[in-house]
Amino acid sequence: MTTRVAIVGGTGKLGGIIRSVVEAEDGFDVVAVLSSGSDFSALDGADLVIDASTPAVSIEVVRAAAQRGINVLVGTSGWSAERIAQMRPIVDAAGTGAVFIPNFSLGSVLGSALAAAAAPFFPSIEIVEAHRESKVDSPSGTAVRTAELIATARAEVGPVESPHVDQRARGQQVASVPIHSLRRPGVIARQETILAGAGESLTIVHDTIEPALAYGPGIRLALTAARDASGVVVGLDSFLDIGLRVHGGRTSRPVDEGAVPGQVARTTGA
Repeated sequence: MTTRVAIVGGTGKLGGIIRSVVEAEDGFDVVAVLSSGSDFSALDGADLVIDASTPAVSIEVVRAAAQRGINVLVGTSGWSAERIAQMRPIVDAAGTGAVFIPNFSLGSVLGSALAAAAAPFFPSIEIVEAHRESKVDSPSGTAVRTAELIATARAEVGPVESPHVDQRARGQQVASVPIHSLRRPGVIARQETILAGAGESLTIVHDTIEPALAYGPGIRLALTAARDASGVVVGLDSFLDIGLRVHGGRTSRPVDEGAVPGQVARTTGA
């Protein structure tokens, strides 16, 4: 049976990548491509809505999908845990599914998971993220998700140490983690999570080099998951067995990052 897909924001960069993946995937058919300003009536008749719009429009896309009894896959950035929580009762009441993916890159998901696993062992943690100058939101959804995972991992030891956060130059705090956002030409997406303790530091870096290649595997994974989802689900890590025990800071088995093309993930110690 073919799943009929409507893509909101399908005329943008991420939307174009998603559309290419969906059109090449067996069992899925793109039946509507909307811009961020299109009328939501075009969603009628779809089995799955994919949102790649803007932060201001995205929340209305989720509502419109729920009102029509359609599952939604959200790839738009700018969703915090608090904002997602506002959608939970709407999705639950509709009996549908809403899958929020801060980043479709498998390497990025692994980088955030590694940061969360290491978080209980380092009192000082900060995130520096960089994106192209046209990205309208900051901090990025990936950085927000990473900070929230770090806070969860540090539930037993408390918030990170972040002195002088009253100064604007110290970044925006998310779940006690300072985030510094760069918007400049010549970069696609880069995130550094810097963890520091007495006499040492650990930096986890992820670079997106070629978005179409980097996001493809994650989009395909999310498509099937979103079609069958019930309720609110957040992050590709919800569908991946990464093998990290976050709260113990231990690895239950070796992590295989795989040879995912189009991206680089690395960990450095200094």
